[in-house]
Amino acid sequence: MLVMLGLEPFYRTDLGAAYLGDARDLIGAVPDDSIDLVITSPPYALHFQKEYGNPVKDAYVEWFLPFAEGVKRVLKDSGSFVLNIGGSYEGGAPVRSLYQFRLLLRLVDDLGFRLAQEFFWFNPAKLPAPAEWVNVRRIRVKDSVEYIWWLSKGDWPHADNIKVLVEYSPDMRRLIRKGVRAARRPSGHNITKKFARDRGGAIPPNLIACGNNESNSHYIRRCKEEGIKPHPARFPAALPEFFIRFLVPEEGTVLDIFAGSKTSGAVAERLGRRWLAFEKEREYLEASRFRFEEHASVDSSQPLLWKEG
Repeated sequence: MLVMLGLEPFYRTDLGAAYLGDARDLIGAVPDDSIDLVITSPPYALHFQKEYGNPVKDAYVEWFLPFAEGVKRVLKDSGSFVLNIGGSYEGGAPVRSLYQFRLLLRLVDDLGFRLAQEFFWFNPAKLPAPAEWVNVRRIRVKDSVEYIWWLSKGDWPHADNIKVLVEYSPDMRRLIRKGVRAARRPSGHNITKKFARDRGGAIPPNLIACGNNESNSHYIRRCKEEGIKPHPARFPAALPEFFIRFLVPEEGTVLDIFAGSKTSGAVAERLGRRWLAFEKEREYLEASRFRFEEHASVDSSQPLLWKEG
């Protein structure tokens, strides 16, 4: 069995456990080559500080690299590192920071990660910001897209897009029903009769559209009932669900090193995957228990054990 050696979880569930502490310390107790997917959304390098803390832009890359070194060690050779990292403006000017691109280059060039594919998270519910440039001076538009880097430890990470097929468009359903004639498009693509076969769904794009406004979720309601402030930057469940389905085999293990309200862990539990979560703020960790009330009992009395896949 794989064990978080020498550490007691803050709480555990049927399939996972949450730990209180700095991920740079906690990840040292995770065995080498044991994790299928690390998915996380760290604090962004924003110009204005948030209550959960934001590293400054100039120091962001050096701040993050020690976390990434631990991630690379614990990933299986077939494992993936999915990193959601938003952009920001430079202070005092309507021009964009390049910090997330500098981080990407260091992760690849210095640590040896491979960029499997870039994804984009479109959040239609995102508020316009900074207000100075968007609402007052009207010289920028609403920034509603964030980068998601899908990095891998090797060239051939485990992935299966059949697990994330989406519904066919009305046009595609019509083609499946009526069939198509073989043709060659001006672009050079050959369209054959196989194109119109029903394969159970369409291959999704690398644009994931989902809001981040769970104003009436079970988690929010329970936080209000217990007088606990919800995490202010919650991960929408649709993001970890897509990548867990896509990149994690059955009985695989998911780790979130900046777990916040534990959306990733709750999704992993619902999908039948094992999970670990690290969070350094006790209040956020305490509230995250509510994520699991609908899916599994929570037990804080035992350390995490899980069977090898």
